[in-house]
Amino acid sequence: MALGIKNKLIFISPENRIEYLFEKRSRNFSNPEEQVQAEVYCRLILQYGYPKERIRNFVSVTMGSTTKEADIVVYRDDKCEQPHILVECKKAEVSEAEFVQAVNQAYSYAYALPNNVKFVWVTSSIKNEYFSVDKSKNTRTTLPDIPPFGVDKLASYKFVKGTKPSAEKGKQQFFDLQIVDEADLTRRFKQAHNALWAGGQLNPSEAFDELDKLIFCKIWDERKPRKDGTPYDFQLMLDFDEQNEDGIKKNNQALLNRITALYAEGRTKDPEVFKDNIRLSPERVRTIVGYLQEVSLSKTDLDSKGRAFETFMGSFFRGEFGQFFTPRRVVKFIVDVLPITHDSYVLDTSCGSGGFLLHALDKVRREADEYYQDGTPEHHRHWHDFAEKKLYGIEINEQISRTAKMNMIIHDDGHTNVISADGLLSDGELQNQSNNLGFKYNHFDFIITNPPFGSTVKQTEKAYLANYSFGLKDVSWLDIKNSGVQNRDTQATEVLFIEQCHNFLKPNGYLAIVIPDGILTNSSLQYVRDSIEEKFRIIAVVSLPQTAFKATGAGVKSSVLFLRKYDASETKRLSDIKKDIQTAIKNRHQYEATLKAWDSEKKAILKNATGIDFEGDLKAFKKTEQYKMWKNEINSEYSDKITTLKENLLDEYLAQKQAQLPDYPIFMAIAEHIGYDATGKDTAINELDVIGTELARFIMGVNHGEF
Repeated sequence: MALGIKNKLIFISPENRIEYLFEKRSRNFSNPEEQVQAEVYCRLILQYGYPKERIRNFVSVTMGSTTKEADIVVYRDDKCEQPHILVECKKAEVSEAEFVQAVNQAYSYAYALPNNVKFVWVTSSIKNEYFSVDKSKNTRTTLPDIPPFGVDKLASYKFVKGTKPSAEKGKQQFFDLQIVDEADLTRRFKQAHNALWAGGQLNPSEAFDELDKLIFCKIWDERKPRKDGTPYDFQLMLDFDEQNEDGIKKNNQALLNRITALYAEGRTKDPEVFKDNIRLSPERVRTIVGYLQEVSLSKTDLDSKGRAFETFMGSFFRGEFGQFFTPRRVVKFIVDVLPITHDSYVLDTSCGSGGFLLHALDKVRREADEYYQDGTPEHHRHWHDFAEKKLYGIEINEQISRTAKMNMIIHDDGHTNVISADGLLSDGELQNQSNNLGFKYNHFDFIITNPPFGSTVKQTEKAYLANYSFGLKDVSWLDIKNSGVQNRDTQATEVLFIEQCHNFLKPNGYLAIVIPDGILTNSSLQYVRDSIEEKFRIIAVVSLPQTAFKATGAGVKSSVLFLRKYDASETKRLSDIKKDIQTAIKNRHQYEATLKAWDSEKKAILKNATGIDFEGDLKAFKKTEQYKMWKNEINSEYSDKITTLKENLLDEYLAQKQAQLPDYPIFMAIAEHIGYDATGKDTAINELDVIGTELARFIMGVNHGEF
């Protein structure tokens, strides 16, 4: 479009009207179809070499008693009497069914025009189909492209590696794959997905899987060794004449064969990504290839293609599975404040679509930029070795874990250790399930994760619950009944994941975890906070607004908790200090003797009905309502005495604990504005930027022993 303006083919006014300067005709440029038409008009002249004098926009076509309007007609002669090419333009978001309807509409125009139209081009900008027309035989034959000016015969393909369009007239134009922006790529992904399931033959989930496979093939086609001048395999080719149904079927089958071969080659490198074969018909493969064939996924900007895939993927998974992925700004904040380098072992125990892993990889890529020139073997090795050997993820949902792997591949890496498994299994079980020995306890430098909230693990369903200390009922140090440790029937997943992350971390390793605020505030979860206090140096608590996860479908008030794991000896030392304080307090107050004395005293009072007047037999009196009410009063009186004593002892314990346990600063922050609102729309203020700068400095100080 910019070249069209530069070459004075079109002009766009401040009122957003487009003028075709040669014809002196203008239209409303806000119309999406008009935008596509303007792009095609400029390409016909600048790319295909047709003289502007032989091109007309908005050509009237008489069809019976009505008059229609063809978008563009290219003529063979200067008088514009011999139509050569007819172009039908549709907006980018047109459905597959509407696109097919546009093809039929274009043909009706071609047949209605006087003299013979030779070629038809139907385009939505993200999808193009080309046909040769034989009005006398009433046939249409698919082509790889329209012929440039002065060309009569076309090769069977259009996209060739290392090719630049030539200005040489009378020669076919070949094209290398094009770089597209985020919006364009997002539309292609969505339109391709819709084309797969809208007809009802596949459900949205199956369509997503099959589209993933074809994106995988597309990436592999771009990566495989290929000399300049060689056509790509992932494109529509015409090896057979399509003037009849048999020719169409042969071309479709040949395309499927090429795609299947790409799939087989790619799976030898990444066998864990897809375990089943492509399950699409040749016709559906042809449809998807039509949307993706001209795009270069390898050269399109990393952030753009990553966001495009995540936008498409996120909208699908929210609708299909109710999955709530961590917003990018929260992920970026967490990863940016941590001192992750290419030497770090990094894990996400609930990785979802891989957002935390991708940002960690991006951080190491930026680190590589500081040392090496982009594109050099050293630069590639710096970040790629990290991705291949040190970046790990676990996701319980197989389809989402496969998507996380695809997400990594789209971001130029296919070797990330992402597995589909229950993240609460032991390291041995995870290793056995995945054949990956990297999933081992006391191994990781950083764990960055947002575990599932609100669900529970039941002892009757998951036997491993008994292996977690948080899977056992908490026994208060003031309990003298010696009831013993008992298994819990259930435990919240977010609580168990805190302990599992501790298992996986090295001593001095960092955990950054999104947690519901209840873990920080609910009195019933004091035992969780006590355990965290023994196992970790608490680094920071950053409170997120209530709306932080609203746009992704979750409304739980959350915070990000940053922790640094103590080594086992320090955890034992802290635990022993707390036990010694508890023992000393109980001894000083003769706690157990006092409780036993009160219990004996209460029993004697109740036995003899001491302190209450009654007449008649004691045994008979104990059956009266008066006795029962009095007994309840006595029980309540002693219960209150015990409660008061326990409260006093707990207050004393907290004071002693505060005095004797290590005293260190904790970074506390409240983020009220985080760059987007409850709907996910961008806003001007993101306090996480300022908080992140200060927190990164604080963590650096902790590492250097300053805090």
